[in-house]
Amino acid sequence: MEQTTTDSKHDIRPWGQYWVLEDTATHKVKHIEVNPGGRLSYQYHHHRSEVWTIVKGVARVTLEDVVTDYTPGQVVIIPQGARHRVQNPGAELLEMIEVQLGTYFGEDDIIRIEDDYARE
Repeated sequence: MEQTTTDSKHDIRPWGQYWVLEDTATHKVKHIEVNPGGRLSYQYHHHRSEVWTIVKGVARVTLEDVVTDYTPGQVVIIPQGARHRVQNPGAELLEMIEVQLGTYFGEDDIIRIEDDYARE
């Protein structure tokens, strides 16, 4: 059954969806799915760093304008303030686990530089 609403633990986005697995004062953990052809905004964060572990599919990651493909078992470390994005260039679903570390984890700490879906 497809969920069509947003709640505090699950959110559907134009590129796919994510679930919040853990949310504490020191870290937040998400399970992220990116649809084939989907791409998140090119963005950065003022208050957190991120660590992505690829678990299924291929992740094409742009980190400070350098593009690299990652496969299951590989890890991407995104320092606080670094410009980054992930896209799914493959035909299968991309799944990854994101661990956010920092002092604030609100979705309003996403500063979008470029976005395929015209979000600010």
